[in-house]
Amino acid sequence: MAVKIRLKRMGAKKAPFYRIVVADSRSPRDGKIIEQVGTYNPLTEPAEVKVDSDLTIKWLQNGAIPTDTVKNILSKAGVMEKYHNMRQGK
Repeated sequence: MAVKIRLKRMGAKKAPFYRIVVADSRSPRDGKIIEQVGTYNPLTEPAEVKVDSDLTIKWLQNGAIPTDTVKNILSKAGVMEKYHNMRQGK
């Protein structure tokens, strides 16, 4: 089973709000998820990101692959750097 960390769209029409979720890559975008690891609100200035870094790192270590957009969001939140340092043994 290929597991991805990706965005699940929530909110009203023309007012998107996203949840950062762990899901099977074969399930639909807004379908069944395994676990929610954070939220992303692009409408606020600056964009609001809330991520449970420990939970996200646990999923990355277990082989979950983030989408390109989620990888950028996690990089700005500092999670990818933390994960990289853990893998290097720092």
